[in-house]
Amino acid sequence: MAPMTEDSVLRAGLADFAEKSDVSVRYRADDGRYVDTTLPRLPVSEVLSGRPVREFRSWQGRRHYSGWYWASTTGSHVVYESRLELARILLADQDPDVVGIAAQPFLLKGADGDQVRRHVPDLLLTYADGAVTVVDVKAASRVDDPKVVAQFAWTRAVCRRHGFGFEVWSGCDPVQLENVRFLAGYRRAMTVATELIEAVVDAAAEPTAITVLEQQMAAVAPPWVIRPVILHALWRSWLAADLSQALDGGTVVSAAAGGRV
Repeated sequence: MAPMTEDSVLRAGLADFAEKSDVSVRYRADDGRYVDTTLPRLPVSEVLSGRPVREFRSWQGRRHYSGWYWASTTGSHVVYESRLELARILLADQDPDVVGIAAQPFLLKGADGDQVRRHVPDLLLTYADGAVTVVDVKAASRVDDPKVVAQFAWTRAVCRRHGFGFEVWSGCDPVQLENVRFLAGYRRAMTVATELIEAVVDAAAEPTAITVLEQQMAAVAPPWVIRPVILHALWRSWLAADLSQALDGGTVVSAAAGGRV
């Protein structure tokens, strides 16, 4: 028998409930209240400013690392239940098109054939163009599990019906992730000389190695001041670089096309 995939589940009609029935949504407002609604009536802005619908707990021997991450996109903390979730949050926070991030955003509940499914997605992302994407983070070793396949097919069908995108994320290029993780250390504007950002970006109008850019700015400030500004500008995507290669002093940066400081 061929392995079950998400597409095969959808084609088989196991998720056709999305054309026939409503799905209820429960989210948690900023004041802690649980609010019940439906996806067509879901106030996305309230979800983004609210609390995680499911709280995580720590216990001795727990296999996953959980915690809170301060997101520069929102200026607030985002909860994560695993290092894999944290990695996806980091990428979202560094993405200039992402304008909203919520973790454990809501509980979906609805019929799938003769069973009732309940599912809390890992992330809700909103974009500058108005797009909304629901994200489930799952280790690559588990995405082919039949139960996981069926769950994701159901969630994708729900999202598709209501105009939301749906993404299953299992990781990315490790070099890119380490670069973004490193740049995240410079995401807070308060830690850099922000008054120099525009001058640094202007100086990189043509592709320039980081160490060369520091030398060009030497009359303005020493390298130990300029380097954090460069890294902050890379985080904010005001400067562009090839993040598939390890960052170092020889990394070539340039003012991002269409970027605004």
